[in-house]
Amino acid sequence: MRMSQLFSTTLRDAPAEAQSEGFALLLRAGFIRQIAAGIFATLPLGKRAIQKIESILREEMDAIGGQELSMPVVLPADLWKETGRWYSVGDELARLKDRNQRDLVLAMTHEEAVGDLVRHEIHSYKQLPRLIYHIQTKFRDDPRPRAGLIRVREFTMKDSYSLDSSWEGLDRQYRAHYQSYFNIFRRCGLPVIAVKADTGMMGGHLAHEYMYLNPIGEDTIIRCDTCGYTANRQIARFMKSAPAAEEPKSLEKVHTPATKTIEDLARFLQIPESRTAKAVFFTAAIPNEQETTERLVMAIVRGDMELNETKLSNLIKAKELRPATEEEILASGAVPGFASPYGLKDTLVVVDDLIPLSPNLVAGANQTDYHLKNVNYGRDFTTPFVADIAAAGEGDLCPDCGSVLRAERGVEVGNIFKLGTWYSEKLGCTYQDEKGENQPVIMGSYGIGLGRLLGCVAEQHHDTNGLTWPVSIAPYSVHLVLLHGKQNTLPQETADRLFSQLQAAGMDVLYDDREESPGVKFNDADLIGIPLRLTVSARSLEAGGVELKLRSESDREVIPLDEVIERTRMILAGMLETIQAEVTSVIYHE
Repeated sequence: MRMSQLFSTTLRDAPAEAQSEGFALLLRAGFIRQIAAGIFATLPLGKRAIQKIESILREEMDAIGGQELSMPVVLPADLWKETGRWYSVGDELARLKDRNQRDLVLAMTHEEAVGDLVRHEIHSYKQLPRLIYHIQTKFRDDPRPRAGLIRVREFTMKDSYSLDSSWEGLDRQYRAHYQSYFNIFRRCGLPVIAVKADTGMMGGHLAHEYMYLNPIGEDTIIRCDTCGYTANRQIARFMKSAPAAEEPKSLEKVHTPATKTIEDLARFLQIPESRTAKAVFFTAAIPNEQETTERLVMAIVRGDMELNETKLSNLIKAKELRPATEEEILASGAVPGFASPYGLKDTLVVVDDLIPLSPNLVAGANQTDYHLKNVNYGRDFTTPFVADIAAAGEGDLCPDCGSVLRAERGVEVGNIFKLGTWYSEKLGCTYQDEKGENQPVIMGSYGIGLGRLLGCVAEQHHDTNGLTWPVSIAPYSVHLVLLHGKQNTLPQETADRLFSQLQAAGMDVLYDDREESPGVKFNDADLIGIPLRLTVSARSLEAGGVELKLRSESDREVIPLDEVIERTRMILAGMLETIQAEVTSVIYHE
């Protein structure tokens, strides 16, 4: 491609909407353009990088037995109603009607569509196992798109779906994906870790997320350096230390003026925060058969801990949680800042499993400026909802070995789920076993977001001058730069000939043939970030050939013209070998 004909242009300054360095560079280098919040156009350079990612995805999926197909982005709502997700998924699912007033959805994921195909195509155990995949546009009406391609509304994903007749078969396909995903990310030059994760709206009974550790991430990863325990904070466990047993003391109401926070309360009473009970109110949308009802929820954790909303949501099977309003709290009989579970109306009370083990706590008295001392679970209040709802954090103790945990931010770039038979049973996806009896197909689901992967690679591979693409997914492998000579046509004739020779040798080349100054051309070359640069100029020809420079290095050397093709081929092959050497077997951690 000649840059004089390239559709996109480079920008000297980052647009105001750029929220991270990688995002800013993708915009400046002309890889993407924002059309609306969370909706992007991928320009030719970005499209070529995405196509190379797609090639890697296809190679790795095919290597574990995948068959590619294509599925629509617009799906009948009836499929989603069959599984119940029409009712359980919130506003992020885009719902619409056709001209005949039939309900439709813009697919944010394709389990329902796959289930519909499976129930019509799979009839016998002899047709299993199978693995199908597609690369498809999806839409999720995310209320908070941010950081460019990291969090968007419209996106492209590789989804694969495993179909098995046994749980052992699902385990084999799940583990094959576990390894394959590491292969994919390493081939793309992105370091990731796999963490155990919440199954969320996907359902199922096991999930792993692939995390790129970076401060721009919205996920918090909890890790133990001693034993290797790793989990998303959404589900992370930690060792809870129960206090020493005490005899329950008598309830005592105490005046605690202007102590609406746990910190204020502990300071006022001169007690540790661990001797208090923290009440947090939410309004939960809880789906039933074909409707969703709202319930006020009071969640109680010990004062020295934080509530984990994901654990709470999963426990009560809420579709959505939002902070309760002051009016909603008052209507229940509670007093914001001084609340307790005593005498509440229409309120679902949930307590952390450490609360019953913590005697004589200080809790709200449901009266402004008053608290109760010596509150004890079992004597003073009870609830059927007692579970781990506390959030793990930096400095907590590992649940497996007791070592100190640490927390890091990360971006989820892929996920794998053991769905089991949940969708199969809802959609009637059955096969006949060896005995002629109908059995549900056992499913797994596995996803990678292509745009998010590209955005994370940009965050990982850049310097102060621009992007520094791994050769495996760079839009072009070679950046050929022509510096026009004054009244000397030899540089252009040589560069034109070299452009043709490089292409004939099977190398993809971006040829900067523009009438621009050397400074502009070199700056753009650094900004775009192609791995290898060849410069043809009167000076290089006088020195004996073509100047060769790697984007990742500052050194330059002049290569004789008759050696350029082979030398370039060898350098690019070496780069690919270096990346491929990172593709090694990993240990599966469940």
